[in-house]
Amino acid sequence: MSGFIAGTCRKQVTLFPDRLDDYITEENNIQVIDAFVDGLDLAKLGFKTVPAKTGRPAYHPSTMLKLFMYGYLNRIQSSRRLEREAGRNIELMWLLERLAPDFKTIADFRKNNSKGIKNTCSSFIGLCREMKMFTNVIVAIDGSKFKAVNSKENNYTPKKLQFHIARFEKHMEKYMAQLDKSDQEDNAVIDEASVKDRIVWLKKRLAELRALEEEVTNQPEQQLSTTDPDSRLMKTQGMTRIVCFNVQSAVDTKSHLIAGHDVTNKQDRGQLCAMGKLVQTALGKESITVIADKGYYSRSDIKDTQDAGMVAVVAKGDTSGSEKKGIFNRSEFRYDSGKDIYICPANKKLTYRFSGVEKGLTIRRYFLDTMTCRACHLKSQCSKGKGPRKISRWEHQDEIDPMDDLVTSSPDMMLLRKQTVEHPFGTIKAWMGATHFLTRGLENVRTEMNLHVLAYNLKRMISIHGPEKLIAAMAV
Repeated sequence: MSGFIAGTCRKQVTLFPDRLDDYITEENNIQVIDAFVDGLDLAKLGFKTVPAKTGRPAYHPSTMLKLFMYGYLNRIQSSRRLEREAGRNIELMWLLERLAPDFKTIADFRKNNSKGIKNTCSSFIGLCREMKMFTNVIVAIDGSKFKAVNSKENNYTPKKLQFHIARFEKHMEKYMAQLDKSDQEDNAVIDEASVKDRIVWLKKRLAELRALEEEVTNQPEQQLSTTDPDSRLMKTQGMTRIVCFNVQSAVDTKSHLIAGHDVTNKQDRGQLCAMGKLVQTALGKESITVIADKGYYSRSDIKDTQDAGMVAVVAKGDTSGSEKKGIFNRSEFRYDSGKDIYICPANKKLTYRFSGVEKGLTIRRYFLDTMTCRACHLKSQCSKGKGPRKISRWEHQDEIDPMDDLVTSSPDMMLLRKQTVEHPFGTIKAWMGATHFLTRGLENVRTEMNLHVLAYNLKRMISIHGPEKLIAAMAV
């Protein structure tokens, strides 16, 4: 091998063995993990720091927390993989001082310390806040579907169960017909024992499906996941549906740090105010601006967000269906707030008539008298029914109209939202791999997401400030 860089002989004995510290540079990311965990008050965060008086001594929570932070920062989330890495990875040997917990201990720590891990994630946001990373806070909020440990085959809805029951009943009829034919024909070639065994299995499976059908019917959302009961079948892109969790994220538009997050098994609508309050609590600021897409547009939720002191910027989708009907869109009816009337395309005044309650909201109705509307030359373009065109208005619509005007006049806000919030989701999904979550149950999945967000924010801060400046800030 002359002329090439030569390695050290594997059988060479050294008089003075190398120190582990010699392999870890000052710029190594694990220096940040070590400094951050050592500076935490683990007992205050919710970890058990007092060892048991009996039994085998446990690993200190700081050791386990360092192991998980390193693992999630380096795309090693599995407890079995972390066990292997602890025994062969020089960086982990340095970080854990040569300790190597087994996979069961590692998995149990993650499962039993959900509160402590959540508070650790919040503590790092507190550190970012102290380093002035959140000024003039504008956050982009969005949700993304992450696969659960539950296949579509193990998720049931009433329609799916009806299909399977009908299919099994059809097979049952087929085998019963074969037995009848065998009884009627003496020379029929059929294995009756095999057919009877098949019928017994079909009856058992039908009983299981009917029990599942009854259980699904009693579920509030009319669906049941048998592997992970907390997961839900949700629509992703187009008509694609997967069994998943909906991860909510609020990302700061300036630093691109995740300021708040949550894991739910519901759709985006109705999550705006809750996510905004998480950010307010995390950053200790009430006056923040939240940007979201039309999937979050809920009038009552937007009002709650504004009442909580936030500025909401939410895109509004057109759900009227007027274009398909071939009539004037609702947006072509102008509202005069001073006179409390609507002006139709024919320049006629639609006055307030009465109020009603729909889905808990008080809705005001505006329309012309029937004769005036029928005599209008634009009647066919305005309403397909015999009666006059009615316009509905929420009683608190005046409070969110300025927001709709702001969204229309500032289309770049939605582009800013997309550029901000999509990147962290893509990064974390790439770290997770094709399967996404590894744990089951909403609480365990939230713990797993807390670790991913902690790792993402840590890597982002290292990228912005560098390890040395970050360690110095932790020491203050």
